[in-house]
Amino acid sequence: MAHTGYPKGQARREEILTAAVRAFANAGYSGASILEIAAACNITRAGLMHHFRSKEELLIAVLERRESLDREVFRTHDSRRPDGLGVLRGMVALARHNETVPGLVQLYVVVSAESTSPDHPAHDYMHENYRRVRSGIAWALRGAQRAGILAPGIDPALGAVRLLALEEGLQRQWLDDPDGISLAGTLEATVSEMLTVPLWSADEG
Repeated sequence: MAHTGYPKGQARREEILTAAVRAFANAGYSGASILEIAAACNITRAGLMHHFRSKEELLIAVLERRESLDREVFRTHDSRRPDGLGVLRGMVALARHNETVPGLVQLYVVVSAESTSPDHPAHDYMHENYRRVRSGIAWALRGAQRAGILAPGIDPALGAVRLLALEEGLQRQWLDDPDGISLAGTLEATVSEMLTVPLWSADEG
C-alpha cells in the first residue's frame, strides 16, 4: 500500500479515508468516483493515488480501518477472558459506539450487500470477516457454556449465527428508523437472554 509515515502524509491519508467512507456509503462501490473523493479532499486524482494505488485498495483500507476501530472496543472489554463475557460485552459496546457513527454503519451495510457478488473487490474480505466474527462469538458462547453461565438449550455455533444475523439486520433497520430502534439495547437484551448471569457487573454497563 502506497503511503508515507510522515505526519502530513498520515493526515492526508485519514482525510481521504473519511471522504471515501462518505462516498462508498452514499453511492456504493460502483457508484463512488475516485475523482469525487479526490475533489472532496481538494487534491488531484494523482494525489489520491499517491496514497492508494487503486479504488479497490482504498475500499479495503476503509474496511480495515473500521475493523481496527472495532478491535479496540473489544480489547477494552477483555475479549480473551475464558468465560466469553468480554466478547459478548464487546459486541454490545460496539453496537453502542456504532449508534454514534451512522456513516460507518451505512458503509458497512452497503458494502456487505454489494459484496455478495463474487466479483466484488470486497467479496473475499467480507467472507473472511463473517467467518472470523462467527467463530469469535461461538468461542465466547462455548466459554460461557464451560463456565456454567450459558442458558440451557443454547448451542454455541447456532447461537453465533443468530447473534451475527441479529446484529446485521439491526444495523439496516436502525438506519431506517434510528429513533425507534436501539442497536445496543436490542442486542443486549438478546445476549442477556442467552446467559444465566447479568451481562454486566454492578459497576459496568
